[in-house]
Amino acid sequence: MTTATNAKAADGEPTTALVVVDVQNDFCEGGSMGVDGGAAVAQSITDVVGLDRAGGDYAVVVASKDWHVDPGEHWANGDEVPNFVDTWPVHCGADTPGAEFHQNLQIAIDEIFLKGRATASYTGFDGGAAADESVLLGAWLRQRGVTHVDVVGIATDHCVRATALDAKANGFETRVLLAHCAGVAPDTTEAALEEMTAAGIDLV
Repeated sequence: MTTATNAKAADGEPTTALVVVDVQNDFCEGGSMGVDGGAAVAQSITDVVGLDRAGGDYAVVVASKDWHVDPGEHWANGDEVPNFVDTWPVHCGADTPGAEFHQNLQIAIDEIFLKGRATASYTGFDGGAAADESVLLGAWLRQRGVTHVDVVGIATDHCVRATALDAKANGFETRVLLAHCAGVAPDTTEAALEEMTAAGIDLV
């Protein structure tokens, strides 16, 4: 399944948003925290969504970015070895090439949400709109009448998981489109899938 079956309400008004999570250079092959399959996911999202919001199936398309300025202990600095649980290699520094979207991602994006300037941040719902960072993702979607959310991106077992769980907690009917996601490791990805299913998120 690749497009939103619930995109339009009974009155014909579109209500489904696509949330593209962290499809950034540092999370794709060759990046400081590259995930196998990241570049392919960027291309697959482009193939489905394109510049016309999947032929109008999506009311809006938004994307999150890790956008770190000084995230404290989230970055393992100096001689510290990251534990890949609480500390990570330096990645997605604000205004660096690693924080830019991967070149394979060529889609119409209605708003970008920047997260993690001064903290660790795993969910797009922490992100403030690039146009006005006081506006968080959940409020932005509700202002546009969105009721259903499809989530795609990187990584299934980290920021996709956290974003999908927060979408559900914020009252949106939530799906994760697994063909358009890439996970870091099989065991943590499987655990994430189980957690999302238990939360009532549809995995398709």
